[in-house]
Amino acid sequence: MNLRTSAATIAISVALATAAAPATAQTPVPPTLDATPTDTASAQLTQDGQGAPGGPTAAVQGEATAGEIIVTANKRAENIQQVPLAVAVVTPAQLASAGVRNFTDIGKIAPSLVVRPAEQPQNSNISLRGVGTFAFGIGVESSVAVLVDEVPLAFQARAFTDLPDVERIEVLRGPQSTLYGKSASAGLVNLITRSPTSTLRVRANGVATTDDEYGLNFSISGPAGDGLGYVVSAAYNNWDGNVKNRFNGKTVNGRETLNLRGKVRWEPVDDASLTLSLNYVNGNTDVGRPFVRFGPNARLRGTAGLTPAVVLPGVSVEEFNDEISNNYNSRTKYEGGGGYLRGEVALGEMNLVSITSYDRFHLDDFLDHDDTSAAGAIGNNTQVGQFDSEQYTQEVRLQSPGDKPFRYTVGVYLASNAFERPFQRGPVFSLANWFATSKSRQIAGFAQVDWTLTPGLTLTGGGRVQNERVAYTYRDNLTNRFYSGDASDTAGTYRASVKYDLTRDINAFFTYATGYKGQTYDLTTGFNQNRAAAGPIRPERSRDKELGIRSQFFDRRLTANVTLFDTNYRNLQAQTIETLADGTSNYRLTNVGKLNTRGIEFEGSLRLSDDLNLNGAVTYLDATYKSFPVAQCYPLQTTAQGCTGTPASQNLNGERVAQAPEWKFNVSGDYSPSLTTGLRGVAQFNWQYQSSLYFAPRDPQLFQPAFHIVNVGLGVRDEERRWELVAFVNNVFDQQYYGALVNTAGNFGNNIATQAVLPRDFKRYAGLRLGLNF
Repeated sequence: MNLRTSAATIAISVALATAAAPATAQTPVPPTLDATPTDTASAQLTQDGQGAPGGPTAAVQGEATAGEIIVTANKRAENIQQVPLAVAVVTPAQLASAGVRNFTDIGKIAPSLVVRPAEQPQNSNISLRGVGTFAFGIGVESSVAVLVDEVPLAFQARAFTDLPDVERIEVLRGPQSTLYGKSASAGLVNLITRSPTSTLRVRANGVATTDDEYGLNFSISGPAGDGLGYVVSAAYNNWDGNVKNRFNGKTVNGRETLNLRGKVRWEPVDDASLTLSLNYVNGNTDVGRPFVRFGPNARLRGTAGLTPAVVLPGVSVEEFNDEISNNYNSRTKYEGGGGYLRGEVALGEMNLVSITSYDRFHLDDFLDHDDTSAAGAIGNNTQVGQFDSEQYTQEVRLQSPGDKPFRYTVGVYLASNAFERPFQRGPVFSLANWFATSKSRQIAGFAQVDWTLTPGLTLTGGGRVQNERVAYTYRDNLTNRFYSGDASDTAGTYRASVKYDLTRDINAFFTYATGYKGQTYDLTTGFNQNRAAAGPIRPERSRDKELGIRSQFFDRRLTANVTLFDTNYRNLQAQTIETLADGTSNYRLTNVGKLNTRGIEFEGSLRLSDDLNLNGAVTYLDATYKSFPVAQCYPLQTTAQGCTGTPASQNLNGERVAQAPEWKFNVSGDYSPSLTTGLRGVAQFNWQYQSSLYFAPRDPQLFQPAFHIVNVGLGVRDEERRWELVAFVNNVFDQQYYGALVNTAGNFGNNIATQAVLPRDFKRYAGLRLGLNF
């Protein structure tokens, strides 16, 4: 795989331009993890608790004590132990130990989070506590929002790339609509990137593996004049994949990405700052979905003679097969860029923050729809499409000092999104040829108040009111039909909590919050007059109750946090399957009646000594449909299996939600004993476990058994962490599992035909990691 030279040239130019940008933009930026408070030029600008160390906002004053982690879940910097929310923080060291270099894999170190990969990034999805939006239509937002430096991504596929220059990742579980808006009804993932430093810093990391993955990233940060700082970063990663295409001998299921980012921070005076951040991404993936099961009578499109052996020559179809035979190059190519301008100014004791962002993204997708190399037109059914997105956002908020008993945040938020998708499929079956557009405009006002009534007792209340207008066009080129429509909706969400400090290091809280995700249109294949007349898919709403305990012991060397949650969803927007008369299927969006997700989450860490640290997290999840009486039957489902009526449907009341494992945990450790003067050893391990799940309810072909993965690393590092070299082995015990399974029985005469999407660590592999920090 090779990136386009022109794209790379443009990207490098963008990064260099950012580094050389004049002093016309910048904002207070929190210190990086290795920085002291003096590294934060904005320390005089904001009050205690208003910043975001390592992230997009100003730094909290004072140096964090041992065992203290700072997060910005409430849009101001706070000790994670004092936040009455379910928040997890992931650091670059944890990502490396778990073998995570791509967004698709972050579920390995956040137990309540499941990221399901697909044959193409735009069809992947994210779920938290068993809830996500499995939708392929343009303009449909996920129930789980993804943000970068507080700026939301309009198109979720934008997130499914590498994780360069990440300072930390915050995962907020449960509805977050009050502060973060309509796309966070189940939670959010906030990627915080590195910020400028007051001294010259150079960081570089490289990785090479035994299965031909190569990656390199670096960042340079420092001062560029009086009150001016910068950071420029670049990352490149190339992995051939782990699936062999017998048709042409190529290795597929891989990826190649180039990421560039630059930030410039300008502080003309102590109480004002601007930050300009620009980013660019260019990449491609290639697709390979091996068949792992066939029924004895499977024939491509039910055609006599087109057996699996004929249409997949050289492929042995069996469990954990990693070979395909495709005569069309299934792939994606994507490119995007954007940035934000963040201004911050002190107004007496208050702090005024403005964030203006812009983003554009383009993706081309190509798919071998029959997934074979059969001769003739039937073996050359292809699917070709594009995604284009453009987003503008503006947020302005006013924050009171963070060290007062009465604290508040008030703000307004504006956003405009536009999407386009041309799509074609054929020429033999599942014919489609259409062009759709989707636009949305939203305006919202929000406020949150924290009131410490007495020492140790804090009440929190917040609300948000928003109005959104959505509009669409859909042109079906096969029937020469054109549809258009629009709708608007005004909705409110709120949150209330009470927190009580039992001791200096132990507190308990109760939180009640509501979530909302706006209405949308199902702009996919099969859109017709009936769908147009039905209007938009109804808004999704959620109500969440959480009871939590945050505790630290032994001079904060031991941290133990527990959260109990119970969340009800109404009109959950979810993908279902629409089976056509010819046996093929279309995916369409609908509303699930009611869904409940409840469980227990535990997160802990133990610092046994300066050399030895342990971390762990576990989630028990009970996620079930409470009202889904008319659900689509899965392919090959019989009357005895619950597929009844006309038209045929199944009742999923009481059934476990798809992609919702009952148990999931990870445990990791880092041991760095002194070897010689100035040299330390490195021993790391990471153990991940996930219980069984269904990728679609009840479908026996889409069942993933429980599995566990163990990663280990051994190496050496400089006493001052100026360099580190680690040899690692991921998936030590060579445990095979699937990232996703797809039931394509309709393509094989309604006989068993099951395909798999293989994860990055489908097989054991080893490698070297080198890190430099000066």
